[in-house]
Amino acid sequence: MRKATIGDAAIEVIAAEGMRGLTHRAVDRFAGLPAGSTSYYARTRAALLELAISRMIELDEVTLDPPPGRLAEYVAGFAHAAITNGRTRMLARYEFALEATRRPELREAYDRGGLVIRRRCAEVLAGCGSAEPERHARVLVAWLEGTVFDALAGTGSLRPPGLEELTRGAREVLAGLGVAG
Repeated sequence: MRKATIGDAAIEVIAAEGMRGLTHRAVDRFAGLPAGSTSYYARTRAALLELAISRMIELDEVTLDPPPGRLAEYVAGFAHAAITNGRTRMLARYEFALEATRRPELREAYDRGGLVIRRRCAEVLAGCGSAEPERHARVLVAWLEGTVFDALAGTGSLRPPGLEELTRGAREVLAGLGVAG
């Protein structure tokens, strides 16, 4: 329970202050814990980063089971949730993505989480009639990641897409892949 609280607080700190703002004290403060609590569970900065990314992966474990014939709506809902109530975690994810390019020990954990979602996406697409589910999953995930990034950190943040616009976009991508959405 305490590790989850620390992991959640670390994600919040990273999203709010970036990787430079991530300190044991900042996490203690954000979590409302006594000073030194985070250090007890994660002695080093590397251990704190690992705890935070492990917590993010744990929170990302979702069931991808779209209702039959409603894949576009499901995908759009997923993107909309990431842009709205999942904003903090997505911003932290972008910070981790950049940090993982410089830290091989984070790269492995970051990729492990991403591969789970990509594999499940490929399974869903195969079930919807995709002729090339792995390649199509890559395209769909790239559209999702690009759309969410633009809405949170890009110029698209000036006017993030709503659920209706996201649904139209998801339908267009799925139609381009030849997948029933």
